[in-house]
Formats: sequence, C-alpha cells, structure tokens
Amino acid sequence: MSTTPETAPRRGSRLPRLARRAQLLEAAQEVFVANGYHAAAMDDIADRAGVSKPVLYQHFPGKLELYLALLDTSCEAIVASVQEALKSTEDNKLRVAATMHAFYDYVANAQGAFRLVFESDLTNEPAVRERVDRVTHACAEAVSEVISADAGLSREQSMVLAVSLVGMAQVSARYWLGEGNPSLPQEHAADLVASLAWRGIRGFPRTDT
Repeated sequence: MSTTPETAPRRGSRLPRLARRAQLLEAAQEVFVANGYHAAAMDDIADRAGVSKPVLYQHFPGKLELYLALLDTSCEAIVASVQEALKSTEDNKLRVAATMHAFYDYVANAQGAFRLVFESDLTNEPAVRERVDRVTHACAEAVSEVISADAGLSREQSMVLAVSLVGMAQVSARYWLGEGNPSLPQEHAADLVASLAWRGIRGFPRTDT
C-alpha cells in the first residue's frame, strides 16, 4: 500500500530502522516519480513519510544519496525480473516472450519506478548514469549468455543482439504506456513485440549440445 499523508504513520511514531528506511524509500519514490529529482524537496519527502526532516537525514545524508538508494532498488528489481524470466523455461520462444512481459510488467507498475531508471532527469550525474547503464548491461548480459550458448556466437556478437532485444523491450514498453491506448492491452502489446523479436532471433540456428 502506498504511503499517503492520510495513511502515513504519525510524526514521532517509532519504527525499527529497516522498516523506517523502507517507509522513507516508498515516500521518496512517490515524490521523485511525481516531481522528478530537481523539483523534489526533502521537506516534501519527510511530509509524505510523516516524519521530521532530522529523522529523514538520519537515514540519508542528502537528496542525492536518497535518490541513489532508491535507484539501486529499482535497478535491482528489473534485472532480477529479466533473470527470472530467462530461467523460467528452456524454450527460447517462451524465453523471449517472458522477457518482454517482464519489461512490460515493470513499466506498467502503478508505482512508476521505471521512470527513475529510464526517464531520470538526473542522467548528467555520473553516479546515476552509471546505474542506468548498468541496468541495460546486466539485462543484456543475462540475455547474451542464452544467445551465446544456444547459437554458438561470440560474446561480442551475442551482446550486440542482446542489447538490441533489451532496447526493443524497454522502449516499446515505455511507448505503449505513454500512449495509454486501452484498445491495445498490456498482454497483447508484449506478445506483439515478443513475436517481432522471436522472428529475428530465431534466424540464428541453435547449435547441437
């Protein structure tokens, strides 16, 4: 459940440190997603979480540190989803579909965490850029391992194909969400792009094991 001013704990209420940190990150995500990094204020985040600013600063020394902690969580979530999708089946056609659906599920999440990763207004900050690039690289690495093992391609060849697939997934998912077209449900959109990706990647013959 999202933390709102109505549902947030009263100021001064005590929580275990990890629970408080999770609460602050949830509140920060809502503020950063709604306002972007530059327009977000620590006052707004503290108010959303129902805590004083000193409590917020006890956990995060500044706005950038808070943003990076939240970005780490968001990045880990999409990478884990892609890795889980790839491990979900040995059928490569189904693997492609599962990976596309992982990206669409992530983008369609009501909390909007994908905006922190793929639409950040702080990409000129090296620490942010490094994390965003790491997402693409980590997802592509996972995909490339499957491509290399099955098609017998080199790591370099497999990575080019994998980065292309990852880019197709995240860009198309963001486009679909931005259009907000109810006539094309999420499942159908993901299946459509998965079909396109599979028609391309299946052209590389599977090697004998």
